[in-house]
Amino acid sequence: MRILSGIQPSGEPHIGNYFGMIGPMTELSEKGDTFLFIADYHAMTTQPEAELLRSRVKNLAIDLLACGLKPEGNAFFRQSDVPEVTELMWILNCITSVGFLERAHSYKDKVAKGFVPNNGLFSYPVLMASDILLYDAELVPVGKDQKQHLEITRDLAIRFNQTYGETFVIPDGMIRSEVAVVPGLDGQKMSKSYNNCIPIFGEEKRLRKLIMSIKTDSKGVDDAKDPNTCNVFGLYKLFATPEQLAEMREKYAGVGTGFGYGHAKQALFELFWEFFRPMRERRAELEKDPGFVEKTLKDGAEKAREAADKTLSRVRKAVGLR
Repeated sequence: MRILSGIQPSGEPHIGNYFGMIGPMTELSEKGDTFLFIADYHAMTTQPEAELLRSRVKNLAIDLLACGLKPEGNAFFRQSDVPEVTELMWILNCITSVGFLERAHSYKDKVAKGFVPNNGLFSYPVLMASDILLYDAELVPVGKDQKQHLEITRDLAIRFNQTYGETFVIPDGMIRSEVAVVPGLDGQKMSKSYNNCIPIFGEEKRLRKLIMSIKTDSKGVDDAKDPNTCNVFGLYKLFATPEQLAEMREKYAGVGTGFGYGHAKQALFELFWEFFRPMRERRAELEKDPGFVEKTLKDGAEKAREAADKTLSRVRKAVGLR
C-alpha cells in the first residue's frame, strides 16, 4: 500500500509538530513505499522571502532525517523538485468550480479573520489533491483540520474518473484522532501562530528558559495541584514512562511536601532534553554533511518523478493532450 504525507517548511519544528506529524511520519517511513515530501509550493501562499524559504526547506530536511525518517525504500523529496505536480494542478483546476473551493473551511476561516487571500491560498486544496493523486497514493494520514481537503481530493478524483474514464486511484484517509492537543507555553494549542512553542532543537539554556516560563496557576509548593489542568503535566506525560507519570501524580496530590511547579518544570526539562538527545546528535552530524542531505532529496525526487510520469501519461491521454 502506497502512503503519502507532506509537511510545510514553516520554521523551527516544535514539540507539537513532533508528536502530531514528524513522529508519525518517521514511523510510516519504516513501512517502505511511502512518499514523504517537503511542501515548499504550499509554503508560498504566505509569500516568504526567497532566502528564508530556502533555509527553512534545508533545515526541515535535516530535522526530519535527524528525527529518524528513513529515505531507504521510500521517496523523500522537495515538492518543487517534481514540477509535474503543477501541470496536474492546472488540469484539475479546469474541472473544479469556484463555488466548490469557496466552501473550503480553511479558506473561509482565513477570510473571516481578515486575511487577504491570494489565488494560491484559494486553490490550495487543488494543489493538495495533485500531491496525492500524482503518486497513486492509497492512504493519506491527515489531521482533523485537513480532513475536508482529503474529501475534496476524493471528490475531484471521482469527478475526473467519471468524466474521462478510470484514471486516478481514489485515496483513503487515516485521521490521526488519537493525537492529543499538545499545550503551548500559555496553555493554548502549541502553534507558531500563537508564539507559544518549545522547539525540538536549540541551545540548552534557551530551551530550559522556555520550559521554566510555562504558565501555571498560583498554587504554592505546599498546596495540592491538579495535574489534569496543568500545562506542565500535559507536556510531561508525552515523555514520561508509566512509573514516572504515577510518581509525578503523587507529588502533585501531596500537601505540605514542598513540591512546586518549578520542580515539575525541571523534571519536564530533564525528560525533554534526554528524549531528543540522539536526534540532536544526529542533526549535528547531518549539518556537517549537506551533500548527503541534498543527494537524499534528489534521489527521492527521481523516484517521485518516475511515479508522476506514469500518472501524467494516463491523465494526458484521458483529456486529449499529447
